[in-house]
Amino acid sequence: METKTITIRVNAEVARIFEEVSEEQRRKIEALFSLKLGDATRSKRPLEEVMSVISRNAQARGLTPEILDR
Repeated sequence: METKTITIRVNAEVARIFEEVSEEQRRKIEALFSLKLGDATRSKRPLEEVMSVISRNAQARGLTPEILDR
């Protein structure tokens, strides 16, 4: 699959966490984000609603900034 780099704005804490994770974790996060963004843009639901669902699901599965810090 062809990829292209984009720039998105996130809060400083999220940026710090992303910059500190391993390259393998970063690739996984990028793949997940790519899939979810694709779903969100094809969805009839507002992006904010989709992002809230993603956030709730990640938290329910135990994904926290502390875990990403490892």
